[in-house]
Amino acid sequence: MESYRIMVIDDEKVVGDMARMTLEQEGYTVETFLSAEPALERLKEEKFNVVVTDYKMKGIDGMEVLRIVKELYPETVVIMITAFANLDAAIEALRSDVHDFFPKPVKIKELKASIKRALSKD
Repeated sequence: MESYRIMVIDDEKVVGDMARMTLEQEGYTVETFLSAEPALERLKEEKFNVVVTDYKMKGIDGMEVLRIVKELYPETVVIMITAFANLDAAIEALRSDVHDFFPKPVKIKELKASIKRALSKD
């Protein structure tokens, strides 16, 4: 069985660590990044099936990550998480082809379910 590749970008190390641990138990290959710049460099080298990104980060934010990911790989699913959940942010993200939008703290069960739904469309 092909292992799906998931990228997690979040400036809180604990979020990335938790996501990696949980998702690897599900059989996914997971790479985590603390900021968008190195993550986007990595994306130029290799395609990921799902990118989970924080909405608000220093430097390149989640909306810019979404735009670049969709430019490089239109079929890659982007899931956004944020500590600054507000309706405007959610609407902006969902209008921009985000698969899901979760407030922090993310319920890992919901994130796993969202990823499973996204990948079942393949």
